[in-house]
Parts: sequence; structure tokens; C-alpha cells
Amino acid sequence: MARRTNYRAKEAIVGYLFVSPWIIGFLAFTLWPFLQSIYLSFTRYNIVSPAKWVGTANYRMLLTQDPLFWHSAWVTIRFALFAVPLGIIFGIALALLLNINVKGIAVFRTIFFLPSIVPTVATSVLFIWLLNPNIGLINRLLHVVALLLSKPGFNGPAWLNTAPWAFYSLILMALWGVGGSMVIYLAGLKDIPVHLYEAATIDGANALRKMRHITLPMMTPVIFFNLIMGIIGAFQYFTQAYVMTPNGGPEDSTYFYSLYLYNRAWKYLDMGYASAMAWMLFLIIIVMTGIVFRSQKKWVHYGG
Repeated sequence: MARRTNYRAKEAIVGYLFVSPWIIGFLAFTLWPFLQSIYLSFTRYNIVSPAKWVGTANYRMLLTQDPLFWHSAWVTIRFALFAVPLGIIFGIALALLLNINVKGIAVFRTIFFLPSIVPTVATSVLFIWLLNPNIGLINRLLHVVALLLSKPGFNGPAWLNTAPWAFYSLILMALWGVGGSMVIYLAGLKDIPVHLYEAATIDGANALRKMRHITLPMMTPVIFFNLIMGIIGAFQYFTQAYVMTPNGGPEDSTYFYSLYLYNRAWKYLDMGYASAMAWMLFLIIIVMTGIVFRSQKKWVHYGG
């Protein structure tokens, strides 16, 4: 009995030694910064001088005295309202197109998936060239279409240089990576039982009715997952806006919440205020995802 106890103790020690790099990394680079940010959110801290406790002053300033906080939050919410539903619609539509069993369909699936694995910075630089108002490919194509429609004076918008179009340019760019969610939707389509479609065919249902009463209801768990991930990603949107419109775009039209948080932390070295902003963002995401989780009982249908 004693030998068995000693063997189990040695086995546990060996196990902890194997997972110790992850445990140390989690404690040093995740848990400690997490706890430290809570403390810093109640302080004035600029990295150079020691942190000074100010209580809830940062949060009061955020909510009552900082118009940029509300502006950046509204820009982010608007982006989520546009980009997340469009991403779901285009992802499902693309998955339906690529679910057809034809020769070479795997090649097309790979082609549509590839943009989602291209590094974000590289994609942003690419779109800066594509959206260039003078030499960009998109305006060139729009000019050709205008000529075909007998409207030679049309030159295309100044995408990243005007207030309304800069915001919509980022939404357009967000659809570029829809291939990542498309793969998940495609897996969901493959998981739908074939006998449901066979029964519907026997009952005389057409393709539209099958889509409405079988495909979409059976896809709702996948849609729910992508909706949650889309909301979280939209509220943390930063890299594309920082690379393409580093100063928040014309008239602050692309001044996203994460971009404002970054400027507060690293441009103005106001780490206490930035920590408070980070926790406000965390609370906003928790509330939004909580609302979606509460609503799933009404529209998400799980098999069985």
C-alpha cells in the first residue's frame, strides 16, 4: 500500500513537471497581468512614476467626462451591427455554394479559405493599395463598369480619405476573411442528417422550404457559435484600423474602442486609465454575449 502511494506521488510530480512550463507561463503572463490590471484601473500610472490610488476616478471620468469614450464605443457598436450579420450571411451563402458535390470543389473551398489565414497586417497593406482612390484596383473596376453603363465621369469614392467611406471600407475588408467561418458552416451542413431532406422531398417540399425548415434550423447551433465569436472579435477590432487608419480615420470615423485604448496606454502612457477602459470593454462584451446566450432558447435548435 505504501509502495503504491509513493508511486502515485512520484507519478503526480512527474506530471506536474511536464505541465509546469504552461503553469508558469499562465501565472506570469496571464493571471498576474490580469490581476495587476484590476489594481491599475483604480490608479493614476504613467509607467515612469509609481502608481497612485485614485479609487473610481478613472471610471467616473470615462462615463461622464470623456466624449471620446462614447464616440469610440459607438463606432465599435456600429461596426459590430454591420460586420457581424453580414459575415454570418455571406459565410452561410458561401458554405451553401461550396457544399455542392461537383468535381474540383475541394480546390474552390481551399481558395475561399486562404484569405482567412493571411496575416492581418499583410491583408491591411493589400487593401490600402486596393482602395487607393487613384491607382487602386477597386476604383479601376468601378471606372470600367461606369464606362459600360455610359457614365464616363464616375471615378469611385476616396475610400480611406473620407469619413463615411473609411468606415465602410473596414466593413468591406471584414468580409474578406469570411472563409474562416465558412469552413465551420460547411461542417455544420455536413452534419445535417440526409433523411430529413429525403422526407421533405417525399412530402413535396421545394429547395426554399428545405432551406427554411431544415437547413437553417439545424444550422442554428453553428450560427450561434459564430455569432458569439463575431461579437467578441468586433468589439476587439484593432489591427486593421491601426494599420489602415492609424489616427482614427477622417473625422474619427474609424476611431475604434481598442484603438483609443491603445493610444491611451502607449501614446499617452496613461496605463491606469487604459486599464479602466479595458475592464469596461470586458464588461460590455460580457453583457452582449450574455444577452445572446439568454436569447438562444428562442431560436437555437439542438439535434435530439
